[in-house]
Amino acid sequence: MKETPGALLILNGKGAGNEALREAIYTLRAEGTRLEVRVTWEHGDAARYLAEAVALGCQTVIAGGGDGTINEVASALVNLPDGPRPVLGILPLGTANDFATSCDIPVVLDQALQLAIKGRAVDIDLARVNDKHYFINMATGGFGTRITTETPEKLKSALGGVSYFIHGLLRMDTLKADRCDITGPGFSWAGEALVIGIGNGRQAGGGQQICPDALINDGLLQLRLLTSEELLPSFIRSLVNNEENKNVISASLPWLEINAPHDMTFNLDGEPLTGTRFRIDVVPKAIQCRLPPQCPLLG
Repeated sequence: MKETPGALLILNGKGAGNEALREAIYTLRAEGTRLEVRVTWEHGDAARYLAEAVALGCQTVIAGGGDGTINEVASALVNLPDGPRPVLGILPLGTANDFATSCDIPVVLDQALQLAIKGRAVDIDLARVNDKHYFINMATGGFGTRITTETPEKLKSALGGVSYFIHGLLRMDTLKADRCDITGPGFSWAGEALVIGIGNGRQAGGGQQICPDALINDGLLQLRLLTSEELLPSFIRSLVNNEENKNVISASLPWLEINAPHDMTFNLDGEPLTGTRFRIDVVPKAIQCRLPPQCPLLG
């Protein structure tokens, strides 16, 4: 009878040629760890592989890639029918790895794999957008979103997370605020926002602490707005050292609505979503994830 694997690694195709990862997997298997590997080619592969993991009875499904890969696997997990679900493990292999970095996931591959397979499973929240889309880390809108979606792949490969900051400096001539209304329980704001961050996690754009007080298990999202007054000084201060200033508005909310008179684009863990209305809700204890014992994002 075929042995049921204990874990299935859903690996972004960009990491398929990683020799260090291959060696780490072989070592784990030699030690008796049951680990299957599937490589993604196009959007939708993660959901298909997750269904396979469930059919095999895997206890853990590991997202091997960047924030977008983690998002795709987490979204597929929360969309599974009610019942026992595999636990999410994280293997950071992307450019920025904002969520994994915030969680203190090890960067050494064999250590990250050990944690992903054997770490303690904890309940974590997800954020749901317009009853259909999800993010595990952060939704960003405004100038910051345009920078993260426009940064060239070659620059990302060469410089990693700092590439977003450098590209942002080069595109200062395109600074443009988005007019919108934002409402939530006990909160209302209307005006022009240069940057909008809605955090389940804390950082985005290659290491920028946009929502420094966010937690992934408190049933809340942290909203951070950078208004359009004094555009350039505020933008520089916020990117370089997260300095507090009068143009930064912050709130913790279980849900919020954003309405705009024109199309806005939000980046959901790397996936763009465009529209004029966004309803964003927390889904408490949506999935389980294997995280370090002292994970900073756990309250």
